[in-house]
Amino acid sequence: MLGLFLKNDNVIKTPRLVLRPWRESDAASLFKYASDPDVGPRAGWPVHKTQEDSLRVIREIFLCTHSWAMELRETGEVIGCIGYYPYGQSNIIIGKDDAEVGYWLGKPYWNRGLCTEALQTISRWCFKKKKFLTLWGDYFEDNPASGRVLAKCGFRDTGELAWLHHVAQGIDRPVRIMRLDRPR
Repeated sequence: MLGLFLKNDNVIKTPRLVLRPWRESDAASLFKYASDPDVGPRAGWPVHKTQEDSLRVIREIFLCTHSWAMELRETGEVIGCIGYYPYGQSNIIIGKDDAEVGYWLGKPYWNRGLCTEALQTISRWCFKKKKFLTLWGDYFEDNPASGRVLAKCGFRDTGELAWLHHVAQGIDRPVRIMRLDRPR
């Protein structure tokens, strides 16, 4: 599935999603899904306890040029997040011309192919617009669904494991590392 890049490169439409910059007004939607104990820990971050927690995350982490809210086109509701970490901000060791991708989705929307749709589009955008050589992805071994998303998008298992000691929920859980090289 190919996304449609709009005049504003920070807004991307896929068949079912609008990938757009986060807004502070998204705090209620973020809290709705980030307060679910099945969501955050799978991605390595703690459950949001209050809507203020969600607003703080938007302000301190999501308001940047490389993070998009996943908005469901049908309803306009923000249901997840996708983005990339450039060199120097990645959770794992990557090259200077590489990026690490990451995503999460609210539980009611799991197993519908939405993360795959978003990741295919963002991967294409990263190669075309940012000219990255390699995209890296990692997932906690106890969250194999995330690994299946990466595999569906063409990422290959490197056979490497890492421990993310700086991630709130990652101290004792290894991540499996996958990669996708820029198409030639």
